[in-house]
Amino acid sequence: MNYSGIDLHKDNSYITTVNKQGRIVNEGRIANEETMLLGYFNSIKGKHKVVVESTSSWYWINDLLKREDIDVTLAHSKYLKAISYAKVKTDKIDSMTLANLLRMELIMASHKISEELRGERDTMRMRLRLVQKRTSCYNSIHRVAEKFNCDSEIDNEEEIVPEKLPEEYKMQVRLLYSQIELLNKQIKELEKMLGPRLIPNEDIQRLLGVPSIGLITAFTIYLEIDGIERFTDVKKFLSYCRLVPGAKNSNKTIKHRSGNKDGNKYLKIAFSDAGVHAKRFYPEIRSYYQKMLHRSNKAIARTLVAKEIAKIVYFILKNKTEYKGFKGKAIIKQKAQRWPRLSNPNGRLE
Repeated sequence: MNYSGIDLHKDNSYITTVNKQGRIVNEGRIANEETMLLGYFNSIKGKHKVVVESTSSWYWINDLLKREDIDVTLAHSKYLKAISYAKVKTDKIDSMTLANLLRMELIMASHKISEELRGERDTMRMRLRLVQKRTSCYNSIHRVAEKFNCDSEIDNEEEIVPEKLPEEYKMQVRLLYSQIELLNKQIKELEKMLGPRLIPNEDIQRLLGVPSIGLITAFTIYLEIDGIERFTDVKKFLSYCRLVPGAKNSNKTIKHRSGNKDGNKYLKIAFSDAGVHAKRFYPEIRSYYQKMLHRSNKAIARTLVAKEIAKIVYFILKNKTEYKGFKGKAIIKQKAQRWPRLSNPNGRLE
């Protein structure tokens, strides 16, 4: 067996290949061209295992080597301390370190999104970035209005340009509204493309039955989870969703660490948003939130609500069942059964 570490860059890669004894079989800098990369691996006899660090450009090299029946491991960047803490850090050393860690089975693998869901998940992430840009435009409009004490005249639902503003600032506000109009159009285009693909999915339909989970939140949760079966228990799932605090325990000192960035930030956003809506519109959930608020602060109480919704989602998807209640109690206020919910998850969109 040959073990190869790939230090992947935009236009080239440095590859080091070692055998099972750790001796270097081949190494070199290769241009990121399919024929040259395949030529490198075909020039070495025997089977290959490859590791590449998780970056934004791993899709193409994973797909290329997968077609050649080469096993590719995606290394979690955070846990490659042997590389990040090295005194001498070069492409050659990094690739050799990756190869040897793979050979010794010391690579902490990162999850690789399913190829069939990859495009849809990245489209949902793009939608979120567009929404954030739209919010930034609205904030900029309010900042302009605040300079001249006319912020109260701004209505996010209507394109109002306060007359009190000097002409230069009126132009700024009009341009910002033009950006918002374009962003709204692009967001709708993305939703229109994703809807027919995802709405008939059985898991999406189950998610839509959960209080406070709407269409966009259901899309995000389904795509970011990428198969609930990869989580062996609910604790691992909640940790992945960033809904439990970290810990820093040493000897007799026990500390919780909030704000830990391990896990999936998009699931954190989705469940946090669902939690905010749940406590606003569902009395039973609001009662639980108020109870948690007496014991802690607002941020923790909101996270605990989001955590309970995430638990519901886990068991619904794991057991393929419908929503039954919140913490063992039925919700009096029922969600509407109209579209996008389907009477038959396998049925057609009407």
